[in-house]
Amino acid sequence: MSSPPPDPEFLAAAAQRRNVTIGQASQLSSSELLRQHEQRQKFRRLIDPGISRPNSQEAAMASLKVCSGCILSKISENLLREPENPKFRQFKPTNDTIRRRLIETKGALEYAIEMGFRPEVKEFQPLYVWNERKGEELRLGAQILQETIELAEQKLARSQKNAAEAKAATEAATRNVLLAFMDDRKTKMLRDQRERHNREVQAVHSPSVDVEGTTSTSPPPSNAEMPGSGHILSSSDPVVVDEPPPYRG
Repeated sequence: MSSPPPDPEFLAAAAQRRNVTIGQASQLSSSELLRQHEQRQKFRRLIDPGISRPNSQEAAMASLKVCSGCILSKISENLLREPENPKFRQFKPTNDTIRRRLIETKGALEYAIEMGFRPEVKEFQPLYVWNERKGEELRLGAQILQETIELAEQKLARSQKNAAEAKAATEAATRNVLLAFMDDRKTKMLRDQRERHNREVQAVHSPSVDVEGTTSTSPPPSNAEMPGSGHILSSSDPVVVDEPPPYRG
């Protein structure tokens, strides 16, 4: 099972950002390019390990992405789109969403500060106000956020695809085992039926046993000679019994 293809608008926006970055880089000096590279690396370190490691994946991504309840990317993109709008130039740390996604998420507030936000108090209200002299830091920070989000979403898509393929493979293996089991039962049933049929056929065609024709042992004839006396039991002659001689004392 394959994952859905990326949104064409999303890919086009990413390509446009890369083209803008390349075009701007071609107009900068080597020292400026080096400084921007160092700034990008600093933003990357603020994300990983700064935000990613001490927080859960869900909390870390919620502090980075543009979505309902997601903070850093939303703040930076709003400010880049409307830099003169006072609503986007500051945020209240007491706001429930800001508190959960930005203040309590470790490393997220440090990222906002690096993009140019500084703590102030206005009319007894704590605020973080953006310094307009930090326009380049804001732009670079927004770029690194988008880069991180794109990589995370690609990794998530691959993970979901691998999970879907593993699930499909497991289900296919289970079906194969079940089919093999059913085939074995069917094969055994057919074999039993065939053997039972063969036994019935053999029983029908085997010769019957004639009980009366069996050979029996005849009893001995009545005139058989008995050992000892030499007489035949069936003879009509009287039986002579030898008497012992008289005793003479």
